[in-house]
Amino acid sequence: MTPAYCGRFAPTPSGPLHRGSLLTAVASYLDARQAQGQWQVRIEDLDPPREVAGAADTILRQLEDHGLTWDGAVQYQHDRHDAYRTALEQLRDQGMAFYCQLSRRQLSEQGGRHPGPVAAVQPGPDRAVRLAVSETPVSFDDLLQGPQQARLSEDDGAFVIRRRDGFYAYQLACALDDADSGITHVLRGIDLLDSTFRQLWVMDCLGRARPQYGHLPVLVDDNGEKLSKSAGAAALGHDTRDTLFRTLHLLRLAPPDALRHEDCATQLAWAVPRWQRQPLSGCRQLRD
Repeated sequence: MTPAYCGRFAPTPSGPLHRGSLLTAVASYLDARQAQGQWQVRIEDLDPPREVAGAADTILRQLEDHGLTWDGAVQYQHDRHDAYRTALEQLRDQGMAFYCQLSRRQLSEQGGRHPGPVAAVQPGPDRAVRLAVSETPVSFDDLLQGPQQARLSEDDGAFVIRRRDGFYAYQLACALDDADSGITHVLRGIDLLDSTFRQLWVMDCLGRARPQYGHLPVLVDDNGEKLSKSAGAAALGHDTRDTLFRTLHLLRLAPPDALRHEDCATQLAWAVPRWQRQPLSGCRQLRD
């Protein structure tokens, strides 16, 4: 039976977790557990040049050290290439996907918006596959940010679903993984809001059910910059109790001081029944 609630956390193995990524993991975990649903973990190892050796194992160990236990086996995108290929072929058969040779420089010279299937070329090497977009807006009701809408044709236009180097693109893989895994709820950072519109469009084109999305505020430093691996955010320290306690504070759960000294499992058990999305609604940033 498909659970009424199935959430997930899907990190990229480009380095260990930092406090910003832990905040997302904890929020999605609490949301799933309070709903008595499942919580899955997926390693998004779709881009080998960006991967850091051993990072996937480090991330899983960090989750376990903070008491964040997942349901079922860990999923890896590198095992899913056949599914991505099948979906891409379906989109091509539908006339929605097409090959393209336009470079980023050429697109920039054209104002940055892809013209769509008029730029289609015959299949061949060193050619991306793009997904055509509609003039109709993509809309959804965000669990935290309220009604959202974007017209993809007025943004970047047709977007890449398989890169020129042959790697499948994030927008196709993430959308298909969520659909095939039966994910019903996705809580992730608001920095991925633009990706959500594209992934919803992929699902719509493939006739797959949409999950519900909630976009959490991102954690920023004193300069207002988002904590990220690319910006050199520090990896999580060894004091997991203190780190988790601080994360619960950031999520506006107001844990009592005595809880700081309890183990992570006890902290999470305290937090699950007290978790609420509402205090984070409409919030786009949290200061570290």
